Amino acid sequence: MSDKTRSDSSTINPMTQAFLKDVLTGFSKTPKSLPPKWFYDDIGAKLFEDICELPEYYLTRTERKILESAAAEIVAALGEDTVLVEFGSGSMSKVRIILDQFTTPKEFVAVDISVEQLAEAAKEIESAYPGLRVFSIAADFTQPFDLPADLDASLRRCVFFPGSTIGNFNPQDAKALLAHMRTAAGPKGRLLIGFDLKKDAAVLEAAYDDAAGVTAAFNKNVLARINRELGGDVNLDAFEHVAFYNDADGRIEMHLKSVGMQSCSIDGHTFHFTDGESIHTENSYKYAIREFEQLAATAGFGLAETWTDSDGKFALLLFDVTNTG
Repeated sequence: MSDKTRSDSSTINPMTQAFLKDVLTGFSKTPKSLPPKWFYDDIGAKLFEDICELPEYYLTRTERKILESAAAEIVAALGEDTVLVEFGSGSMSKVRIILDQFTTPKEFVAVDISVEQLAEAAKEIESAYPGLRVFSIAADFTQPFDLPADLDASLRRCVFFPGSTIGNFNPQDAKALLAHMRTAAGPKGRLLIGFDLKKDAAVLEAAYDDAAGVTAAFNKNVLARINRELGGDVNLDAFEHVAFYNDADGRIEMHLKSVGMQSCSIDGHTFHFTDGESIHTENSYKYAIREFEQLAATAGFGLAETWTDSDGKFALLLFDVTNTG
């Protein structure tokens, strides 16, 4: 393939460079894989919002019910002098439930990789809470980023990480992310985090392979991004969405499975797929509460409060920074 098909790394933005690097690295591995953070361009973010409304996808509505029932307790535990720092803020719909319980919410920091959604959601938050100082940070929250220099230093920081997104990371990477959150929270900070609890495999698998095919479209969108942003020629119709529960590792796995033998080209590199070969696109680890408490402890957090739904499907935990991680 000629050099004309290659991207000029000096002219593409850093986010696209990072995407290209991860794609080339992931497609060169055996088995092939892609980090799930690349699901979330503006199209992927919208598809995920659609997933959250599906009857099979219990996670969002269950966590929302917990937040709605416990919001007053959460704010009482946090205290009024708190700034929420949401990692992966998305539509910012869940943080509103907490902000509504503050007498006068003071500051909010939103961190998200989807630039367009971040701007739109932040504008809506500013409109809904006129006295609230809103700071938007367009960033990959798994990587180091700077908090705004003019945050009110008298406010206690609480990292907010809903949605069971922590489950997308293997335990070692989850520990590293939690340590990153501990740094963002500061020495007297807090962490409010939601995660999916272990349960029957059939319930889990239905949540990640819905009858309407929305999750399949969400999974395939990462291939569409490769074509749109990196000039790839991946045939989306030659891949199918697969999701299953890996009981041994306690996780849902999502894959894109090749239907037949095929090849694709990306930035001057050609990749071959055998029939049935898959690209591993996502893990979603499930935890018992005690398991997650132990994981968080290794990153320097001590459990303060626990909230769950009546069916024991989902948990929302509040931690204090202990500085012993």
